[in-house]
Amino acid sequence: MSNSRRDGASNPDDFGRVVVLYGGNSAEREVSLNSGKAVLAALKQTGLDVRGYDLAEGGLSGLEALAPDRVFVALHGRGGEDGTLQGALELLGIPYTGSGVLASALGMDKQRTKHLWRSLDLPTPQSITLEPSANWEQVVESLGLPMVVKPVHEGSTLGISIVDSLDALKSAYREAAQFDAVVMAECFVSGEEYTVSLLGNRVLPAIRVEVPSGFYDYEAKYHSNETLYHIPCGLSVEQERELGQLCLRAFEALGCCGWGRVDVMRDAQGKFWLLEVNTVPGMTDHSLVPQAAAHAGINFEELVLRILATSLEA
Repeated sequence: MSNSRRDGASNPDDFGRVVVLYGGNSAEREVSLNSGKAVLAALKQTGLDVRGYDLAEGGLSGLEALAPDRVFVALHGRGGEDGTLQGALELLGIPYTGSGVLASALGMDKQRTKHLWRSLDLPTPQSITLEPSANWEQVVESLGLPMVVKPVHEGSTLGISIVDSLDALKSAYREAAQFDAVVMAECFVSGEEYTVSLLGNRVLPAIRVEVPSGFYDYEAKYHSNETLYHIPCGLSVEQERELGQLCLRAFEALGCCGWGRVDVMRDAQGKFWLLEVNTVPGMTDHSLVPQAAAHAGINFEELVLRILATSLEA
Protein backbone atom coordinates (compact mmCIF):
# COMPACT_ATOMS: atom_id res chain seq x y z
CA MET A 1 0.00 0.00 0.00
CA SER A 2 1.54 3.29 -1.07
CA ASN A 3 2.02 5.98 1.54
CA SER A 4 1.43 8.60 -1.13
CA ARG A 5 -2.22 9.44 -0.55
CA ARG A 6 -4.25 12.32 -1.89
CA ASP A 7 -5.66 14.99 0.40
CA GLY A 8 -8.93 15.99 -1.17
CA ALA A 9 -12.28 14.71 -2.34
CA SER A 10 -12.40 12.75 -5.62
CA ASN A 11 -15.07 11.80 -8.12
CA PRO A 12 -17.42 9.28 -6.45
CA ASP A 13 -17.00 7.01 -9.48
CA ASP A 14 -13.33 6.58 -8.55
CA PHE A 15 -14.17 4.57 -5.47
CA GLY A 16 -16.25 1.68 -6.81
CA ARG A 17 -17.98 -0.35 -4.12
CA VAL A 18 -17.11 0.90 -0.65
CA VAL A 19 -17.55 -1.04 2.58
CA VAL A 20 -17.46 0.79 5.92
CA LEU A 21 -15.99 -1.60 8.50
CA TYR A 22 -17.14 -1.08 12.08
CA GLY A 23 -18.12 -2.93 15.25
CA GLY A 24 -15.73 -5.80 15.82
CA ASN A 25 -15.05 -7.38 19.19
CA SER A 26 -12.75 -4.90 20.92
CA ALA A 27 -13.56 -3.01 24.11
CA GLU A 28 -14.30 -0.02 21.87
CA ARG A 29 -17.07 -1.80 19.96
CA GLU A 30 -19.82 0.63 21.03
CA VAL A 31 -17.86 3.68 19.88
CA SER A 32 -16.92 1.92 16.63
CA LEU A 33 -20.57 1.15 15.87
CA ASN A 34 -21.45 4.82 16.32
CA SER A 35 -18.50 5.98 14.21
CA GLY A 36 -19.22 3.52 11.44
CA LYS A 37 -22.91 4.34 11.23
CA ALA A 38 -22.14 8.07 11.04
CA VAL A 39 -19.60 7.51 8.25
CA LEU A 40 -21.97 5.17 6.41
CA ALA A 41 -24.83 7.67 6.51
CA ALA A 42 -22.58 10.47 5.23
CA LEU A 43 -21.17 8.38 2.37
CA LYS A 44 -24.65 7.34 1.34
CA GLN A 45 -25.52 11.01 0.95
CA THR A 46 -22.80 11.31 -1.71
CA GLY A 47 -24.39 8.69 -3.94
CA LEU A 48 -21.57 6.18 -3.53
CA ASP A 49 -22.13 2.43 -3.78
CA VAL A 50 -21.57 1.90 -0.07
CA ARG A 51 -22.62 -0.53 2.60
CA GLY A 52 -21.73 -1.11 6.23
CA TYR A 53 -20.33 -4.28 7.71
CA ASP A 54 -19.83 -5.32 11.32
CA LEU A 55 -16.71 -7.47 11.28
CA ALA A 56 -17.98 -9.40 14.30
CA GLU A 57 -20.88 -10.77 12.26
CA GLY A 58 -19.04 -12.75 9.59
CA GLY A 59 -15.34 -12.07 9.80
CA LEU A 60 -13.13 -11.60 6.77
CA SER A 61 -15.05 -14.16 4.68
CA GLY A 62 -18.17 -12.04 5.07
CA LEU A 63 -16.23 -8.98 3.99
CA GLU A 64 -14.89 -10.77 0.92
CA ALA A 65 -18.45 -11.79 0.00
CA LEU A 66 -19.34 -8.10 -0.28
CA ALA A 67 -16.63 -7.73 -2.95
CA PRO A 68 -15.44 -4.26 -1.88
CA ASP A 69 -13.22 -2.17 -4.11
CA ARG A 70 -12.02 -0.33 -1.02
CA VAL A 71 -12.69 -0.19 2.70
CA PHE A 72 -13.31 2.71 5.06
CA VAL A 73 -11.87 1.52 8.38
CA ALA A 74 -14.00 2.69 11.32
CA LEU A 75 -12.94 -0.14 13.62
CA HIS A 76 -11.45 1.19 16.86
CA GLY A 77 -9.18 -0.72 19.19
CA ARG A 78 -7.51 -4.08 18.82
CA GLY A 79 -8.36 -5.98 15.69
CA GLY A 80 -9.17 -2.72 13.91
CA GLU A 81 -6.39 -0.20 14.30
CA ASP A 82 -3.49 -2.30 15.53
CA GLY A 83 -2.24 -3.50 12.14
CA THR A 84 -3.97 -6.89 12.11
CA LEU A 85 -6.89 -5.73 9.97
CA GLN A 86 -4.56 -3.69 7.78
CA GLY A 87 -2.40 -6.77 7.17
CA ALA A 88 -5.45 -8.84 6.25
CA LEU A 89 -6.65 -6.18 3.81
CA GLU A 90 -3.17 -6.04 2.27
CA LEU A 91 -3.23 -9.80 1.71
CA LEU A 92 -6.71 -9.54 0.20
CA GLY A 93 -5.55 -6.71 -2.06
CA ILE A 94 -8.25 -4.32 -0.84
CA PRO A 95 -7.27 -0.63 -0.51
CA TYR A 96 -8.25 0.95 2.80
CA THR A 97 -8.26 4.24 4.65
CA GLY A 98 -5.64 5.32 7.14
CA SER A 99 -2.21 4.11 8.13
CA GLY A 100 -0.56 0.86 7.06
CA VAL A 101 0.41 -2.22 9.04
CA LEU A 102 3.54 -1.02 10.85
CA ALA A 103 2.29 2.48 11.66
CA SER A 104 -1.03 1.10 12.93
CA ALA A 105 0.72 -1.43 15.15
CA LEU A 106 3.09 1.20 16.54
CA GLY A 107 0.31 3.71 17.10
CA MET A 108 -1.68 1.18 19.09
CA ASP A 109 1.30 0.44 21.34
CA LYS A 110 1.59 3.54 23.53
CA GLN A 111 4.89 2.52 25.09
CA ARG A 112 6.69 1.73 21.83
CA THR A 113 5.29 4.93 20.35
CA LYS A 114 6.94 6.84 23.19
CA HIS A 115 10.22 4.95 22.77
CA LEU A 116 10.34 5.94 19.11
CA TRP A 117 9.46 9.57 19.86
CA ARG A 118 12.18 9.75 22.51
CA SER A 119 14.73 8.38 20.04
CA LEU A 120 13.93 11.36 17.80
CA ASP A 121 14.03 13.85 20.68
CA LEU A 122 10.30 14.45 20.47
CA PRO A 123 8.93 15.48 23.89
CA THR A 124 6.81 12.87 25.67
CA PRO A 125 6.39 12.23 29.42
CA GLN A 126 8.69 9.70 31.07
CA SER A 127 7.07 6.29 31.40
CA ILE A 128 7.61 2.80 32.82
CA THR A 129 6.13 -0.57 31.87
CA LEU A 130 4.58 -2.10 34.99
CA GLU A 131 4.82 -5.73 36.06
CA PRO A 132 2.72 -7.60 38.66
CA SER A 133 5.85 -7.92 40.78
CA ALA A 134 6.85 -4.25 40.37
CA ASN A 135 8.58 -2.40 43.17
CA TRP A 136 5.78 0.12 43.61
CA GLU A 137 7.81 2.39 45.86
CA GLN A 138 10.51 2.57 43.19
CA VAL A 139 7.90 3.38 40.52
CA VAL A 140 6.71 6.31 42.63
CA GLU A 141 10.28 7.41 43.21
CA SER A 142 10.99 7.31 39.45
CA LEU A 143 7.86 9.06 38.16
CA GLY A 144 6.60 11.02 41.14
CA LEU A 145 2.98 11.63 42.06
CA PRO A 146 0.48 12.09 40.62
CA MET A 147 1.06 9.72 37.71
CA VAL A 148 -1.09 8.16 35.00
CA VAL A 149 -1.62 4.40 34.71
CA LYS A 150 -3.02 3.00 31.47
CA PRO A 151 -3.29 -0.17 29.36
CA VAL A 152 -0.67 -0.05 26.60
CA HIS A 153 -2.95 -1.35 23.84
CA GLU A 154 -6.33 0.24 24.55
CA GLY A 155 -7.94 3.47 23.38
CA SER A 156 -10.85 5.67 24.43
CA THR A 157 -9.17 6.06 27.86
CA LEU A 158 -10.44 2.60 28.84
CA GLY A 159 -8.76 1.39 32.02
CA ILE A 160 -6.87 4.64 32.59
CA SER A 161 -6.41 6.20 36.04
CA ILE A 162 -4.71 9.22 37.55
CA VAL A 163 -3.20 8.16 40.87
CA ASP A 164 -1.82 10.21 43.75
CA SER A 165 -0.81 7.57 46.28
CA LEU A 166 1.00 4.24 46.54
CA ASP A 167 -2.21 2.36 47.34
CA ALA A 168 -4.00 4.02 44.42
CA LEU A 169 -1.16 2.96 42.12
CA LYS A 170 -1.61 -0.71 43.01
CA SER A 171 -5.36 -0.45 42.51
CA ALA A 172 -4.93 1.38 39.19
CA TYR A 173 -2.60 -1.35 37.95
CA ARG A 174 -5.22 -4.01 38.69
CA GLU A 175 -7.86 -1.95 36.88
CA ALA A 176 -5.70 -1.44 33.79
CA ALA A 177 -4.66 -5.11 33.75
CA GLN A 178 -8.31 -6.05 33.21
CA PHE A 179 -8.04 -4.46 29.75
CA ASP A 180 -4.52 -5.45 28.73
CA ALA A 181 -1.68 -7.76 29.73
CA VAL A 182 0.72 -4.84 29.30
CA VAL A 183 0.29 -1.82 31.58
CA MET A 184 2.32 1.37 31.78
CA ALA A 185 2.68 4.36 34.06
CA GLU A 186 3.77 7.81 32.96
CA CYS A 187 4.46 11.16 34.56
CA PHE A 188 1.35 13.28 34.93
CA VAL A 189 1.55 16.59 33.10
CA SER A 190 -0.54 19.26 34.77
CA GLY A 191 -1.86 21.79 32.30
CA GLU A 192 -4.04 22.20 29.24
CA GLU A 193 -5.00 19.32 26.97
CA TYR A 194 -4.96 19.74 23.19
CA THR A 195 -5.69 17.51 20.26
CA VAL A 196 -4.56 18.02 16.68
CA SER A 197 -6.22 16.28 13.74
CA LEU A 198 -4.37 15.51 10.52
CA LEU A 199 -5.91 15.02 7.09
CA GLY A 200 -3.36 13.93 4.54
CA ASN A 201 -0.50 16.38 5.03
CA ARG A 202 -2.85 19.07 6.31
CA VAL A 203 -2.89 20.07 9.96
CA LEU A 204 -6.42 20.95 11.05
CA PRO A 205 -7.14 23.56 13.76
CA ALA A 206 -6.11 22.49 17.24
CA ILE A 207 -8.79 21.90 19.87
CA ARG A 208 -8.34 22.59 23.58
CA VAL A 209 -10.33 20.13 25.67
CA GLU A 210 -11.73 21.33 28.98
CA VAL A 211 -13.34 18.87 31.37
CA PRO A 212 -14.98 20.13 34.60
CA SER A 213 -13.81 16.99 36.43
CA GLY A 214 -10.28 17.54 35.16
CA PHE A 215 -10.09 14.04 33.63
CA TYR A 216 -10.94 13.42 29.97
CA ASP A 217 -12.14 9.85 30.49
CA TYR A 218 -14.59 7.63 28.58
CA GLU A 219 -17.62 9.33 30.08
CA ALA A 220 -16.29 12.81 29.27
CA LYS A 221 -15.41 11.75 25.71
CA TYR A 222 -18.61 10.05 24.65
CA HIS A 223 -21.49 10.84 26.99
CA SER A 224 -20.98 14.06 28.92
CA ASN A 225 -22.53 17.30 27.70
CA GLU A 226 -20.30 19.27 30.07
CA THR A 227 -17.01 18.66 28.24
CA LEU A 228 -15.94 21.84 26.43
CA TYR A 229 -14.11 21.89 23.09
CA HIS A 230 -12.45 25.23 22.42
CA ILE A 231 -11.94 26.15 18.76
CA PRO A 232 -10.06 28.43 18.33
CA CYS A 233 -7.99 26.78 21.03
CA GLY A 234 -6.73 30.00 22.60
CA LEU A 235 -3.09 29.70 21.55
CA SER A 236 -1.37 32.44 19.57
CA VAL A 237 -0.93 31.86 15.85
CA GLU A 238 2.74 31.09 16.41
CA GLN A 239 2.05 28.66 19.29
CA GLU A 240 -0.63 26.82 17.33
CA ARG A 241 1.72 26.52 14.37
CA GLU A 242 4.39 25.10 16.68
CA LEU A 243 1.89 22.61 18.10
CA GLY A 244 0.69 21.58 14.65
CA GLN A 245 4.20 21.00 13.34
CA LEU A 246 5.11 18.97 16.43
CA CYS A 247 2.05 16.75 15.93
CA LEU A 248 2.77 16.31 12.22
CA ARG A 249 6.35 15.27 13.01
CA ALA A 250 5.12 12.85 15.68
CA PHE A 251 2.54 11.39 13.27
CA GLU A 252 5.00 10.94 10.43
CA ALA A 253 7.70 9.57 12.75
CA LEU A 254 5.55 6.45 13.20
CA GLY A 255 4.95 6.18 9.45
CA CYS A 256 1.31 7.21 9.84
CA CYS A 257 -0.54 8.55 6.83
CA GLY A 258 -4.00 9.34 5.51
CA TRP A 259 -5.62 10.77 8.60
CA GLY A 260 -5.37 10.62 12.36
CA ARG A 261 -5.12 12.58 15.59
CA VAL A 262 -2.39 13.37 18.09
CA ASP A 263 -3.10 14.19 21.76
CA VAL A 264 -0.87 16.63 23.63
CA MET A 265 -0.53 18.31 27.04
CA ARG A 266 0.89 21.81 27.60
CA ASP A 267 2.49 22.36 30.98
CA ALA A 268 2.61 25.51 33.10
CA GLN A 269 5.84 26.60 31.38
CA GLY A 270 4.18 26.38 27.95
CA LYS A 271 5.99 23.22 26.80
CA PHE A 272 4.06 20.69 24.72
CA TRP A 273 4.20 17.00 25.65
CA LEU A 274 3.09 14.27 23.22
CA LEU A 275 0.77 11.67 24.76
CA GLU A 276 -0.39 9.34 22.00
CA VAL A 277 -1.48 9.03 18.39
CA ASN A 278 -4.84 7.76 17.13
CA THR A 279 -4.76 6.17 13.67
CA VAL A 280 -8.54 5.52 13.53
CA PRO A 281 -10.06 8.38 15.54
CA GLY A 282 -13.70 8.46 16.55
CA MET A 283 -16.26 9.82 14.13
CA THR A 284 -19.23 10.19 16.49
CA ASP A 285 -21.17 13.38 17.24
CA HIS A 286 -18.78 14.00 20.18
CA SER A 287 -15.63 13.30 18.16
CA LEU A 288 -12.78 15.71 17.67
CA VAL A 289 -11.73 15.22 14.04
CA PRO A 290 -15.16 16.26 12.67
CA GLN A 291 -15.13 19.32 14.95
CA ALA A 292 -11.69 20.39 13.76
CA ALA A 293 -12.65 19.80 10.12
CA ALA A 294 -15.85 21.82 10.50
CA HIS A 295 -13.85 24.75 11.88
CA ALA A 296 -11.64 24.51 8.78
CA GLY A 297 -14.73 24.70 6.56
CA ILE A 298 -14.98 20.97 5.83
CA ASN A 299 -18.41 19.51 6.56
CA PHE A 300 -18.83 15.90 7.67
CA GLU A 301 -19.82 14.59 4.24
CA GLU A 302 -16.78 16.20 2.61
CA LEU A 303 -14.56 14.98 5.45
CA VAL A 304 -15.46 11.32 4.99
CA LEU A 305 -14.97 11.66 1.23
CA ARG A 306 -11.53 13.16 1.78
CA ILE A 307 -10.61 10.37 4.18
CA LEU A 308 -11.88 7.81 1.68
CA ALA A 309 -9.75 9.48 -0.99
CA THR A 310 -6.66 8.56 1.03
CA SER A 311 -7.32 4.94 0.01
CA LEU A 312 -6.58 5.83 -3.61
CA GLU A 313 -3.04 5.11 -4.69
CA ALA A 314 -1.25 8.08 -6.26
